[in-house]
This record gives sequence, C-alpha cells and structure tokens, in this order.
Amino acid sequence: MPSVLQKKKVWIPLVLIILVIAGFLSRSTDEAIIVDMETVKRTDIIYKVNASGRIQPEQEVQITSTITGWITEITVLEGDTVHPGQHLISIDEKQYRPRYNQALSQVKSSEANLRKIQSQMDRTKTLFSQKLISEQELEQIEASYQMAVSQSEQANANLLSAEDELSKTRLMAPKYGIVTSLTKEVGEMAVGGMFNPGVLMTVADLARMEVEVDVNENDVVNIDVGDTSEIEIDAFPDTVFYGVVSEIAHTAQSLNMGSQQQVTNFKVKVKIIDPPDKIRPGMSSTVNIISETIKNTISIPIQSLTSRPENYHEIRNNKRDGKKNRGDDDENNSFMSKKNTIDVVFVLEDEFDGETAPEGKKYALVRPVTVGISSENHYAVKSGVSENEMIVTGGYNVLSKELNHGTLISIKKNPKKHNEIPDKNREGIKSGIGE
Repeated sequence: MPSVLQKKKVWIPLVLIILVIAGFLSRSTDEAIIVDMETVKRTDIIYKVNASGRIQPEQEVQITSTITGWITEITVLEGDTVHPGQHLISIDEKQYRPRYNQALSQVKSSEANLRKIQSQMDRTKTLFSQKLISEQELEQIEASYQMAVSQSEQANANLLSAEDELSKTRLMAPKYGIVTSLTKEVGEMAVGGMFNPGVLMTVADLARMEVEVDVNENDVVNIDVGDTSEIEIDAFPDTVFYGVVSEIAHTAQSLNMGSQQQVTNFKVKVKIIDPPDKIRPGMSSTVNIISETIKNTISIPIQSLTSRPENYHEIRNNKRDGKKNRGDDDENNSFMSKKNTIDVVFVLEDEFDGETAPEGKKYALVRPVTVGISSENHYAVKSGVSENEMIVTGGYNVLSKELNHGTLISIKKNPKKHNEIPDKNREGIKSGIGE
C-alpha cells in the first residue's frame, strides 16, 4: 500500500503542470496581436505599365523576286553591310534575255519601217503639191505612216516590258542595312509572284531598334506616344536601357476567343535609345512604360491597404485582447458577409472609446482611404491619412482577418521604416534622352 510520502510525490508534478498551463492561457489571453508598422511619409509615385515582347528593327526589308528562276549568284553573306543600289542576287536570265533581244530587234525593225514610210510620205506630199498625184494616194500614204508609228510604239512598249523582266534577274539593295537572314543558296529556285513571293533575304538597320510588346486593354488607355520606358533585355542582365513609346496600335488582338481565358492586347512599339552593339532581332525583352509620375505625395505601402465592410464600427470586438467574442457567428461579426466593402488602413492610436492603451500597446483603428496610382511598392493617397501617422503594414493574415476597429496591438521591436524611394530611374531616362 503506497505511503503518504509517495502520494505527495505524485500530486506535486500534477499541480505544477496545471499551474504552468493556467499561466500560459492567462498570458495568451492578455497578449495583444503583434504587428508591423510604418510612418506615413511623402515620396515620389511612378506608375509603370509592364509588358513583355521581342526586339525588332525599326525598319526591315524582305528581298523577294517577282520572277521565277534559278539563283546563279549571291554576292553577300549574312551579317554583311549593304548600301542602296548594291547588287545582291542574280537569277538565271536565259529565258528572259531572248525575249529582250527579240523585243529590241522589233524596235529596230519598226523604226526602219517608220523612216521608210516617212520618206515616202514626204515625196507624196511634194508630188501632191505639184498636182501630179491624186488626193487618194496622199491619204493612203498618211494612213500607212500612222500604222508605222503605232507599230513602233508597240515595239518600244514590248522592249520596256522585256527590259523590266530582264532587270529583275539582278536584285539590288533598296536601302542601307545589314543582312540579317539568307533563306536561299546558289542553285536553289527563287519562287516569284506578285501575291505570295518567297523571301530570299532580309536587310535591316540594326542601329535603330525597337521593342514590340503586348499591352493589356486595361493598361493601354494609360499609355501615350512619347512616354519614357525602362527596357530590360534578357541577353544583357543587370542592365537597364531606356526608350520612348513610338507607336500604339488602334486594333486589338484577341487570344482564346470565345473562352473564359480570352485576352485582349494591343501592340505597342518602344524605340530603344542608344541600343547596344551586339543587340539582335528576336531577343526577349521586358518593358516598364512610365505613364505617370507624382512628385512628393503622401503615400502608403501597398501591403498596408486592405478592405472592411462599410459598417466596420459595428463589428463586435474585444478591445483588450484583439479577439472577437466567442460564439458570435452572426453576420455582423464576419468580414466576408458584407458585399459592400471599402478600402481602409489601420491607424495606430493611444486612445479608443474613452480608454487609454496600456504601456507598450496601441489601438488599431480603421480609417477609410482613397488611393490613386501605384508604384511598385506604394499607393498615392488622395485622402484618409496624414503625414507622420503610424499605420499597420503586416502581416497579411493580421490585416486581412484578425484586426478589427479598436483591436489592441503590440508593435514589433524593429519596425520597418518608410523610406523615400529616390527617383533614379527617371533621372536615368532623362539623361538617356539627352544623349
């Protein structure tokens, strides 16, 4: 049978465990929610439209042939620089040279016949003036002269047509540029035609490059020709180039038509200022188009903005421990039950509803705000908060679910500072344009 001393040894640990649990529960109910905070300050807000696309030359010419024949000569290689009028490609002229020679022979024959008829008409006019021939003979020779003139004109037209066909066997460079692609080799067939000719060569000016990007319909309305842009090229990491919006499409391009994933985009071209030497058409690029900038305005971090029902002040809440009353599942106590929500931030105050917060703690009070454009990290504030006020910035679950109007909170020991973001990008763009 256990002794009294043994019973005491069993009860002492149990009592200690109960006291520890009770102390933990009492501390957890007295502890306030711990949040991150920042001080509202002024900064520059730069609104950017982000889009991706590929680099292409501003001007690119595809060399094609309107006649069909075998390629007999290619005078340039890919990467060569060409000048206007430079000979690029020769096409076999065997079937075109005979036509030209035949047309040339017809011209010579018709001109000789015209001179013959001209001489006859001159003599006939002399005889007619001397009344040695009849008027009928004069009319006949004049008609013969008109036919000879017509035959000469037709022969010259045939010669121009044959000469044009023969000239197309030698393809010339239409403008200055660099040969960016060669699709044919000597001995292959150049397929000609007016409607769907085969591309033989591409010439482009690589000193003038642009980025063609797809911009969503919701963002394109915020872009104007002339907007400055930041350009990041995948092939040139950690380097930012600058450009200017040069063209905005007026016709949309829709993907996945008729489905829930339908996307409507507009083509936007951004001219690159001072492109690098080794840039090539087809490189992938990301563009940040700066459509609006607001200087020195009151702003809040993006993560500080959340939403609450319009009747946020009616939601029952225990100010002391930051928790809702247990058992309150009615719609007045639910953030998600109200369809009409507003944008708010939580401002930190020392007093709420006539009570003062304990030392080291503050009350989080809902403050409706109106925001404008946003940068990468901040919203511009139109109304709702003032400079130097303290607002809650995190974490996400705390802002979106746990906090209520009047919740008692504690601030982390090392709160984040709302530092102003220097407008380096804007200055870089200005210097790039000035150059």
